[in-house]
Amino acid sequence: MTTTTTTTTPPARTATAAAPPRALRPRIRGTVAERVFVTRSLLQELRDPEALLMAVVLPVMLMLMFTFIFGQAIDPSGGYVDYVVPGIILLCAGFGASSTAVSVSRDMTTGIIERFRTMPLRSGAVLTGHVIVSVIRNLLATAVVIGVALLVGFRPSATALDWLAMFGVVALYILAITYLFAAIGLAASSPEAANGYGFILLFLPYVSSAFVPVETMPDWLRPIAEHQPITPVIETIRSFLVGTPLGSSGWIALAWCLGIVLVAAVWGAWLFRRKAGRR
Repeated sequence: MTTTTTTTTPPARTATAAAPPRALRPRIRGTVAERVFVTRSLLQELRDPEALLMAVVLPVMLMLMFTFIFGQAIDPSGGYVDYVVPGIILLCAGFGASSTAVSVSRDMTTGIIERFRTMPLRSGAVLTGHVIVSVIRNLLATAVVIGVALLVGFRPSATALDWLAMFGVVALYILAITYLFAAIGLAASSPEAANGYGFILLFLPYVSSAFVPVETMPDWLRPIAEHQPITPVIETIRSFLVGTPLGSSGWIALAWCLGIVLVAAVWGAWLFRRKAGRR
C-alpha cells in the first residue's frame, strides 16, 4: 500500500504597495490651502479679542501721552499731534504684528504642524494664513488710531489719493514686518522666546523720526536713525498725511519694505521646511 504525502504550499503573500514619495502625493491646488489657514487664523483672532484690544489700546495711550504731556513741551502750540501720528501708526502696526511671532511659534511647538504634514498642503500656506490675517487686523487697528487722533486734534491735509497711498504704504510695511515676525517665531525655541525677540524690534520706532526730528538727535545716534528702515517709511506717511516734503523717502521706504519681505519670506520658508520636516 502506497502512502501519498500531500504538501500544502502556503499562499503567496500579497505585495504591499509602497507609499508614494511625498513629492508625488496630491496637493490642494490654487489658493484653497491659503483660504483654509486664513480662516483658521481669523477664528483664532476671534477667540482672543484681548490681544487685538491691547494692540490698539497701547499705541493710543502712547499717542495721548506724547500729545498731551511731552507734546506741550516740544510744541506748545498744539501742532505736535500732526507730527507724531505717523510714528504712532507704525508703532501700532509693530505691536500688532509682533503677536504673529508668538502664534507661529505656538503652532510649531504644540504639534499641530505634525498633523498638517499628513495633509496635501503646501508648506507656505500656514505662514500665509498668519500674514494675511495680520495685515487685515493691523489695517483695522490703524483706522482706529487715526480716528482717535482726529478726536484729539489731528488735522491732516491729505486728499483721497493721498489717503489711499498712505494706507498702501502702511499695508506694505505691515506685510514686511509680519513676515519678519513670522520668521522670528519659526526660529525661536518657544512662544516666550519669540515674544522676547520680537520685543527688541519694537524699539526701532523710538530711534527714528517718529517722535522727534532726526536733526535733534546726538551726532552718534543720528546716522542710525537716518539709515534704518523705519525713518523713510514714517517720512513717506507724514508726507502723504500732512504734506511735508517727500524727497527720496518714498523710494527708500519701498526698497526697504520689499527687501524685508523677500528676505523674511525666504528665511521663513526655509525654517518651516526644516522644522516641519518637509522636502
